[in-house]
Parts: sequence; structure tokens; C-alpha cells
Amino acid sequence: MGCRKRIMETEFIYWRHATSPGIMVEEVSGGEDKSGKLWKAMALQVFGENGGDRFRQIAHTPAGAPILEDCEQRISVTHTPHFLAVALLPRTPESDLEAFSLRTAMGIDAERCDRAQVLKVSERVMSDAELQLIEGEVELMCNGDEHRQGIDKESAEIRANILGWTIKEALYKSALQEGLDYRKDLIIESLPEICGFPTVKSPRYGKGKIRRRDAEGKEMLIEMELFSYESEDHIITIAYSPKCAKFKRN
Repeated sequence: MGCRKRIMETEFIYWRHATSPGIMVEEVSGGEDKSGKLWKAMALQVFGENGGDRFRQIAHTPAGAPILEDCEQRISVTHTPHFLAVALLPRTPESDLEAFSLRTAMGIDAERCDRAQVLKVSERVMSDAELQLIEGEVELMCNGDEHRQGIDKESAEIRANILGWTIKEALYKSALQEGLDYRKDLIIESLPEICGFPTVKSPRYGKGKIRRRDAEGKEMLIEMELFSYESEDHIITIAYSPKCAKFKRN
């Protein structure tokens, strides 16, 4: 079960919840009277103060990946104006968080559900096969199913392309390697459904792959799973290795 509470002094909302694949996510939203760097700083303060027995400070590795100071726990961070989400895996003291490992391969990304700007970049970051997947998802969204009513085509196109974009970004964050080609190295094989809640029974997961090189320069093709849900008018996608450390799945 999740924990959701409003920080009354600043009207920030903090929500900690599990997700279906067994990855914890903490969200901070609200504070609409704040903007820019001030909003982000206050949101990080809210996140840090809700760490239980200690204040949690987010730092970064030399390669730029976010980490929790003094904690051997993989995290991934995403934020938009007035929305911050931090995904966390269980502690993995056996893993080097500054290096890629299947044990800790995980990334999260979020975009507003109505961010039509993603339509302008889809052809630059998606392969032809991936664009076909998105077209199929648009049709599914328009037709609806037993879980959701159909929506108009314009909204479906925006949502399906946002889903594709957040997958690419989440895969990139998982890879811990700069310079990857979004079209060639971050591969979507199947799309997840956008769940209406972070914890659902038997969601449709997606599949993806990351093409990266190891320390010796040898090319590897890493299999990944994809999970997506909607929260606070955002579509949130988590990409993770099936072999990564997880909390108990729901």
C-alpha cells in the first residue's frame, strides 16, 4: 500500500508507493505557487525529509547518475515542472553503483499526458518498427478495451508518443553509458499498457533492449522490461532488468 500525505506548509504532496514490478517510487507534486529551481529544491527537500530515520541527500556519480549519499541503493530520478519522481531498488551492497550491472539496471522517466511537443521528435528517436508499434497503440487507445473507454485520435497520438519517449529516456538512464543512439541502441520490442494506478494485477508489461559496450569494449545486448502508469496528469515509465534487485512484486 502507498503512503500519501500533503505537506501543508507549502502545499506539496508526497506519495510513496510500490509498483507492480516490485520497484518503489516516491512522488512529490503540488507547490504550484513555486517554479523553476526553487520548486525543484523544495521538492527534493520534501523527498529528503521523508526518508524515515534520516534525511536523504541526492548526489551524483562522476558519470552523472543520481545516488543517495551514504546508501547502497540504486535510484533513478525524473522531474517536470511541479512533479518529481524517484524510483528505488532495495539496497545492493554487493554492487558498484557507479558501474552498470544487471542487478541494478533501472531507470524512470515522466512526461505530462498532454505534452504534444513529443510528436516533433518521435521520428528522430524511434526506428521504423517502433513507429509502427506506436501506431498500433494509437488504434488500441482509440478503440478502448474492457479497462478503459476509447479516446479521440489526437489525444491517443500524444499519449502513445509520450509512452514511447518515456521508454527511450528510461532505457537511457538504465544503461549508465553516454553517447547511445536513441534509434539504434535503445530498442523497444513491445509497448506496456499505461496503467491507471502504479499497482495493478497482471499488467501488460513491455519489452526492450539496450545495446551498450562493457569495460573491454565488447558489445552487449541487454534485455529489459517496461512498466508504465499514470499519476498526477503524468505518464511514468520504468525500465528495468528482469534480473535487478526488487521489492516484493504485487
